[in-house]
Amino acid sequence: MQKIVLFASGNGSNAEKIILHFKKSSLGNVVAIFTNNPHAKVLEKAKHHDIQGVVFNKVELNDGTVLEKLDEIQPNLIVLAGFLLKFPEEIINFYPQRVINIHPALLPNYGGKGMYGMHVHKAVLDNKEIETGITIHYVNGNYDEGEFIFQKSVNIEDCITPEDVAKKVQELEHQYFPEVIEKFISNNS
Repeated sequence: MQKIVLFASGNGSNAEKIILHFKKSSLGNVVAIFTNNPHAKVLEKAKHHDIQGVVFNKVELNDGTVLEKLDEIQPNLIVLAGFLLKFPEEIINFYPQRVINIHPALLPNYGGKGMYGMHVHKAVLDNKEIETGITIHYVNGNYDEGEFIFQKSVNIEDCITPEDVAKKVQELEHQYFPEVIEKFISNNS
């Protein structure tokens, strides 16, 4: 069974969908959730599902402390599910092609530093796009520039607010992210 570690900074709705998906799978399971936010609701979800929660700060992320904690777990896959900090190259290099992220837009558009959550959805609306979507990609040393694993689009012509766009994008995330992770594990085990 493959060990999955999730990184999240907020509510953890994607994290919970992934946890629930893998509770029914024989391929892998979520063994820990790492967060840089000690008040993140994702920690409540971890506790509810009896999954180890690991809280760290930005210094610990970059000074090797988080890498040491990951090394103790030996994950097969690291999934960034709403994690807002830049992921250290040291960890990426230690886990080559085993760190993936989901982005709430069709990259390469609307990616990069500062492009997350409602910032992305507002930019998409401001530019009068008729579609947006999700991109699941490998993590490299630059924001949102890793090789694509999966993309799915959705029509947003009927959306008036960034919240409308967010709802449609989140539906895609919840439907496809766990499935893509399972396929990734199946192809790489």
